[in-house]
Amino acid sequence: MASYQPVTKEIVEQLEKIAPGRVYFGDDVNPDYGRDEMPIYGTRVPEASVDALTTGEIAAVMKLCYENNIPVTTRGAGTGLVGGCVPVMGGVVIATTKMNKILGYDLDNYTVTVQPGVLLQQLAEDALSHECLYPPDPGEKLATLGGNVSTNASGMRGVKYGATRDYVKAMTVVLPTGEITHFGSSVSKTSSGYNLLHLMIGSEGTLGIITELTLKLIPAPKAAVSLVVPFEDLASCIAMVPKLRHSGLNPQAIEFFEKAILVTSETYLKKQVFPRVVDGVDVGAYLLITFDGESEEALNPIIERAAELLLDQGALDVLVADSAPKRKEAWAARSSFLEGIEEQCKLLDECDVVVPVTQIPEYVVYADTLAKNYDFQLQYFGHAGDGNLHIYACSNDLEKDVFVQQVDDFMSKLYAKTMELGGQISGEHGIGRGKIKYLAEAVGPTNIALMQGIKKVFDPKLLLNPGKVFTLPEA
Repeated sequence: MASYQPVTKEIVEQLEKIAPGRVYFGDDVNPDYGRDEMPIYGTRVPEASVDALTTGEIAAVMKLCYENNIPVTTRGAGTGLVGGCVPVMGGVVIATTKMNKILGYDLDNYTVTVQPGVLLQQLAEDALSHECLYPPDPGEKLATLGGNVSTNASGMRGVKYGATRDYVKAMTVVLPTGEITHFGSSVSKTSSGYNLLHLMIGSEGTLGIITELTLKLIPAPKAAVSLVVPFEDLASCIAMVPKLRHSGLNPQAIEFFEKAILVTSETYLKKQVFPRVVDGVDVGAYLLITFDGESEEALNPIIERAAELLLDQGALDVLVADSAPKRKEAWAARSSFLEGIEEQCKLLDECDVVVPVTQIPEYVVYADTLAKNYDFQLQYFGHAGDGNLHIYACSNDLEKDVFVQQVDDFMSKLYAKTMELGGQISGEHGIGRGKIKYLAEAVGPTNIALMQGIKKVFDPKLLLNPGKVFTLPEA
């Protein structure tokens, strides 16, 4: 195990020379820097923090910490859900939220260059002003792009446009030694050695610190229509997803959710958006589907075909949200699921497994059946179009230690089922601190050893975001 040194007043003085007025120590450190949005995985406030502004500052801080064996954790907006930005070994947190500039567009090549602290929402709105779309669309719009890339968080449009990984062209990275390097380029393809760019994407801040990103854009679709589709029960709702996915209609997004989590969200928003009863039948679950294209006229036959397919397969109705306000209202309810759960539940744990689309019905039935053996409740929703499911264990009654024990047993069985069906432990939230055990069980000792070996090549002193993804190799 690595031997870490404390942050002394002398170290703080040197940090202050690097980032004047933006260094905090001891009780002056923002306590939020000791947690993310899922504090059940633990909290720890760092000894010191630095609000960085430039690549050069980050390089200088990293070099100082490397020379003095001080662990460093990089932090964006802190919206993660696996304890990924919690500085579990203390040390220094480098916050990148002030590195929030969109540096420029290359519209001839459809790319944009940004600093890592730019918010997803900020880029989405700015790109649209240039008639461009940045397709990755995680539910948390106030997350930073650096954090999105570090976890390969992709969100709702993945069914049509792919993952965040598909939109990262190049990046500037500070290595644990303080060296500055560049991975990738703006060209369309490469066969030039190991792909270090893609190794960094999804590495959760354990290999290097991303300080600049060049991202791919696409021309913004000129029209979009969303469908709100209620079903009597979850089974018929989920069974519809593979059929829609393989219908050739090419939806932009297919989200599914059950009634319970919708009620939670609408209670949080203080507004009912979706129908609860259709023609006297209680709704049990919903699909929220979006199609986009060059014009409303081009979308009309697609919507008609989709509606016919949905109704033939048991949908109670197909409600068309064909204006911007209607779409915004529908997606606001979907985007508030997590906030609603957090407001109404004292104890939470979650997983964001991904399984083959055709296996979604079997997986959801298994999760429901398994949960009956425990004292917590399940709420879940998912990016059904690409098989990425978000399953939350919730309780207001259990003691924390009992909740943690029960959830650990539940998750172990749930992840085993994930692998049995050919899935993966995380689709976009990452492993962080909370899922280390489950990843090790899922991929086995050979693959963990390979990951540990890569870590040691990049970070021989094991200083960068230690205690995440896997247990540390021996230094």
